Amino acid sequence: MTILIPPAASVGQPAGAIDTPALVLDLDVFERNLARMQQAADRAGVKLRPHAKAHKTPAIALAQIARGAVGICCQKVSEAVPFVRAGVTDIHISNEIAGPAKAALLAQLALRARMSVCVDDARQVAELAAAAARAGSTIGVLVEIDIGQGRCGVADAPAALHLVQAIRAHGQLAFRGLQAYHGGLQHVRGAAERARAVAAAGARTAAVVAALAEAGVACETVTGGGSGSAEFDLAGGVYTELQPGSYVFMDGDYGSNEYGGALCFEYSLFVASTVMSVAAAHGAAPRVVVDAGLKSLAVDSGLPLAWGAQGRSATLDYVAANDEHGIVEPRAGATAAALPALGSQMLLVPGHCDPTLNLYDEIVGIRGQAVASLWPVAARGLSR
Repeated sequence: MTILIPPAASVGQPAGAIDTPALVLDLDVFERNLARMQQAADRAGVKLRPHAKAHKTPAIALAQIARGAVGICCQKVSEAVPFVRAGVTDIHISNEIAGPAKAALLAQLALRARMSVCVDDARQVAELAAAAARAGSTIGVLVEIDIGQGRCGVADAPAALHLVQAIRAHGQLAFRGLQAYHGGLQHVRGAAERARAVAAAGARTAAVVAALAEAGVACETVTGGGSGSAEFDLAGGVYTELQPGSYVFMDGDYGSNEYGGALCFEYSLFVASTVMSVAAAHGAAPRVVVDAGLKSLAVDSGLPLAWGAQGRSATLDYVAANDEHGIVEPRAGATAAALPALGSQMLLVPGHCDPTLNLYDEIVGIRGQAVASLWPVAARGLSR
């Protein structure tokens, strides 16, 4: 006899009946986040190319494109495959790749969608050209420049020009412009400090664009930016398109930023957990245990936030994560009476949404107090 694991939820059931741990998306809040970012980009005359590494879910990408996004970013070539299958036709691999297997897959995808990728070394260019020639496809190529993160990207305009010339030497490749991304800026907490840092990175980007223009190279696209820097990137006049990802969900880390302008997003993504033990609820250190731990939540950017009916809980803190257990205690000043009952559902805001998504097969979408949709996280685990 085949034993099947029942689904965590079904459309129409009460949200409180979702089996846990489960990834839950408040669809009303999610849609407000989508609209807010797209409207801001439209007002600024900047294209929006949201990053799909944050959600790995074709249904979300298609919702973004339906609202005006020009396409999406993926971070790995394999990650793009479910999106191409779902009908996304414009995908930028916002990363360098190495090795013939990845180049071959990218070249095959380029037969079905408008694909582009980053380079910061001439050897990458040669490998892409060879793969595209074998497949009979054309791959768009952007030169990545380092604007202060010290991770990927060439250091200056002469190095960028050298790569542009290498790209243009191959008929199977199309030079599309520059990528200028600084991930560290997304998490500078103070709004004023973040604005200054983003302006400095933008100035470095603009200097390379100007130097290339003097050499006769026009950059069709200058892409970069993210959820934390978007309000400043849009006002800076340097980028032609932005790559925010986490704005659709927000998480505990992004929520720690100070946002001074109108471009402020709401928490829409939660991990639903259940109180599985209250044995220590009335002990010397009152606590309860929920069923969401390290295998249900990424904690690299901090522990999750306990969520209540009116927002972040004023009385509870998630204080420790074990493999399959999470410890919840009353916040300082609260008593054991604040602890939830055995079997009750508790919502948690993950500290880092991207790797948390990679732990789940589906997103349970809710409206009000009812399950409204089930979306497969189709790119889960695709990190090649």
